[in-house]
Amino acid sequence: MTPVPSALEPWPDAVHWRPVSAKLITVELLARAVSFVVMLIVLIGGWALQGHWLWPTGIAVLVVFTVWRSVVTVRAVRAWGYAERDHDLLVRHGLLVRKLSIVPYARMQYVDVTAGPIERVFGLATVQLHTAAAASDARVPGLPPAEAARLRDRLTALGEDRAEGL
Repeated sequence: MTPVPSALEPWPDAVHWRPVSAKLITVELLARAVSFVVMLIVLIGGWALQGHWLWPTGIAVLVVFTVWRSVVTVRAVRAWGYAERDHDLLVRHGLLVRKLSIVPYARMQYVDVTAGPIERVFGLATVQLHTAAAASDARVPGLPPAEAARLRDRLTALGEDRAEGL
């Protein structure tokens, strides 16, 4: 019996998936740590002001939730990948709900490269693809700036080339 192909694994032999940088894990975990510290300060402040027994329970729940989300974050970053093909760009991500976006070069309107302050410290950037349909926009986070610039330039050139016939 032949195995049934998955809709989320298109042409596995013909597609070379490129992962995002492992530095993105550190960036995401830092963002998670900042959120944890803010919430912890709020919970400890509430406990100090009211002294109710429920505040330590909230702190314990926060710690468990943050540890769980940190583990999920590591796995989620490793799930990101992209592949360049002749006529389109494939972007995949997600653990529980897996998502595969196929963006034809001819449908791209413009390509953004962004890098927030934490991303810049770790030498990362995000490539954002914009199409006419807002729901079809795709992004590739965690790329080194040189790779982000190369991908931006390539996608822009291919998009202009493919759109000439429209």
